[in-house]
Amino acid sequence: MFLAQAKYHIGQVVRHRKHPFRGVIFDVDPRFSNTDEWYDAIPEEARPSKEQPFYHLLAENDQSYYVAYVSEQNLLPDETGEPVGHPDLPDLFGDFENGRYPLQFQMN
Repeated sequence: MFLAQAKYHIGQVVRHRKHPFRGVIFDVDPRFSNTDEWYDAIPEEARPSKEQPFYHLLAENDQSYYVAYVSEQNLLPDETGEPVGHPDLPDLFGDFENGRYPLQFQMN
């Protein structure tokens, strides 16, 4: 039986360990739950294990906003204390406070 404990939580601001982007977590998969095509597109030497939590992020970099799917091993907490500017944030979260975004609705 596979048990995973997520290190990060919904509403938390994180950054990528290797690539220059940061984002807000809006969902967590306890293990990889994307397509094989997506996974195989990652260079083999950089491919993360599927047996770890993967996070859905409302992400931003210097050029754009997008949704990212990132393994736990490739994330770090964002220590800047700065809000994220993704335009979809108000659809899911309240105002940035104390370094995180509170959910706008109750999860099941």
